[in-house]
Amino acid sequence: MKIILYGANKIGRLLAQSLSEKQDIIVIDTADNITDDLKNMDIDVIVGNASDINVLKKYNADKCDVFIACKDSDESNILSCMMIKHLCNAKTVCFISKEEYFSSLMYIKHSKQNNEIFTDYIVRPEELLTQEIFRLITVPSATQVENFGKGKARLLEYPIKENSVLLNKKIKNCKFPEEVLIVGITRSGNVFIPDGDTELLLNDKLIFMGSVKQLDFLAADVFREETRVKTVAIIGGGRIGLILAEILEKAGIKCKIIEIDMKRCEYISEILRKTLVINGDGTDITLLSDEQVEDADVLVCVTDNDEKNLLSSLLAKQVGVKKVIARVSKENNEELFEKVGIDVAVSYNNAILHDINNRLIMPHVMILASVEKGQGEVIEISLPPNFETRQIKDLRFPEKGIVAIIERRNKIIIPKGDTLVLPEDNLIIFTMQSSVDVIRNYLLSC
Repeated sequence: MKIILYGANKIGRLLAQSLSEKQDIIVIDTADNITDDLKNMDIDVIVGNASDINVLKKYNADKCDVFIACKDSDESNILSCMMIKHLCNAKTVCFISKEEYFSSLMYIKHSKQNNEIFTDYIVRPEELLTQEIFRLITVPSATQVENFGKGKARLLEYPIKENSVLLNKKIKNCKFPEEVLIVGITRSGNVFIPDGDTELLLNDKLIFMGSVKQLDFLAADVFREETRVKTVAIIGGGRIGLILAEILEKAGIKCKIIEIDMKRCEYISEILRKTLVINGDGTDITLLSDEQVEDADVLVCVTDNDEKNLLSSLLAKQVGVKKVIARVSKENNEELFEKVGIDVAVSYNNAILHDINNRLIMPHVMILASVEKGQGEVIEISLPPNFETRQIKDLRFPEKGIVAIIERRNKIIIPKGDTLVLPEDNLIIFTMQSSVDVIRNYLLSC
């Protein structure tokens, strides 16, 4: 597959590095944006402007299968996608940051009068990250939350702490609720699929999948999570902070935002009617104490500066905030944040990769979620009509994988060994990244 990436910014470099292993990648951007790390990748780098039809023609852009416009300029992304659609039938992915552009384009895309638009997919990175943060807020003890099956099934990742009832127990001796499976464990940064004899150790992160109702019982009975989040404090009133506050207002969660820029505070106040907006510095411990942020069930730091987010998070922990979620821009900082005591570090890097992979992935397979920077993956495989019916226990995967959920029409099934797998079922499977293709090929050949 030939993919053109227009934009050598952080997102463009991330996509180039991730996709270049299996795809033919071309990156186009102006000379001042082309960095040495791009030149060292196994990709083609072109200096030019992909909004210029002459540049696209010169480098045979009409031969591409996918065109991804991820420049920092919405206008450039829109125009370049229009040019590509004029040249060929390639799939186009357009990154948009501005709310007014995003809303307008989505309106046009879903309009009954005219659903023809210059791009096949519209991606707003801030929205992807905000959705992930919101899921983490609604399940306070979890360090990762993913929803499947139209919200009926879920993945939760919980850390083993010193007071955990699971500490030093073998899985076969643990009693988990029905319709809940432990599908993976992250230990010292490495993900593996456990068996019944696996002993659960301090700081392990346990990955569960199952029905939402039964995972609620797991939260209450095993992880002592009984109260829902009622209050959230946000440090940083940029696009992500504003989008998050809007979602929290709609969910009925009381919210306050601390933003250092007075003009931004005035703008936010005009949009958010139920949110308390405070003009101040989130790295000022006196301000945090005066504003009683320790009373918040969750504090979220989402400025565009990693150092400020880290400092604000550490100060919040010092004044007594129970759970802190911090935005990370630099990939290498995620592990650092969690090592120094931040509960969850989030980045839209992974969210973007999931979204783009799902747009481009081969038929019958979709990557629904990744764990620990893609080491473990949750995939969805649609079984063909000629699949031979058999029980779960008779599926002999060539490599390790767990069928955690079966989607059958509008029904969600958490399977056991004797559960039948039928043609055209959708299987949601947890496995290692390196095993995805092997398991896919096995199932589609059964």
